[in-house]
Amino acid sequence: MTRVLLLGAGGQVGREIAALAPGRVAGLTAFDRAGLDITDPEALGAALAAHRPDVVINAAAYTAVDRAESEPEAANLINAEAPGLIAQACAAHGARLIHLSTDYVFDGTKAGAYVEDDAVAPLGVYGASKEAGERAVRARLEAHLIVRTSWVYGIYGTNFLKTMLRLAETRDRLTVVADQQGCPTATRDIAEGLLAGAAALHEGRLGPGTYHLAGTGMTTWHGFASVILAHAATHTGRRPEVAPITTADYPTPARRPANSQLSSEKLAGALGFRAAPWQRRAVEVVDALLGATAPQGSGRTT
Repeated sequence: MTRVLLLGAGGQVGREIAALAPGRVAGLTAFDRAGLDITDPEALGAALAAHRPDVVINAAAYTAVDRAESEPEAANLINAEAPGLIAQACAAHGARLIHLSTDYVFDGTKAGAYVEDDAVAPLGVYGASKEAGERAVRARLEAHLIVRTSWVYGIYGTNFLKTMLRLAETRDRLTVVADQQGCPTATRDIAEGLLAGAAALHEGRLGPGTYHLAGTGMTTWHGFASVILAHAATHTGRRPEVAPITTADYPTPARRPANSQLSSEKLAGALGFRAAPWQRRAVEVVDALLGATAPQGSGRTT
């Protein structure tokens, strides 16, 4: 089995990976931001030398999309420079790397789902920093997977689903953007896919390159919110109105892609893993957060 070193263990994806890793990998060494400075080449080298992982999973990122517009140096340090340093350390110590990236590398003007070879054209600082991180990984390490995902949510950390549940506690009407579309992706599916990918990359069953891993199915933020709150009502008895608005009605410092759909067919064909339908996962997460026992189904195979 595969020995994995996890970076970004304190984030919502990292915490999910750590929770699911037992029994799936030979050993997991997990570092959060306080445990390892991913911008320090010497610290990275020492960690890899000490733990000798087969695969490093980098789930660490600067994810404050709007704040990145006023903090470009911080975003670029974590998202653009650090991935190159991690890839360099992996190359020096014979480890493979899985690096998590984002739909924000695209501008959202395509009709239909983005595939891995589509041209990148980020709209803001966050997306540009993530795209630069992808290039840094490709330049410094051949044995890598870059895995793009989108609209991430789960039981850990801060995310859209949890925000909707919190707002629904006190509001009778919520306004949610209805002209941006994408594929909501549960952290459980990301974690399962990355752990499966780590084993396949280590064993030579999955070739290096860029892949998409997103929830199955497409919706808008308004559609996502509607499903979340309709199911939450079965627990709470509260069902606020969910009113559609446009992107122009809700201006933000960073521009968002109007279309964030990602095609995951390449990964499904190469690995045999496909994320669950987003509606099913959303219901499971709501159940887990509001006290019910969530179903334990995993991503289906092709």
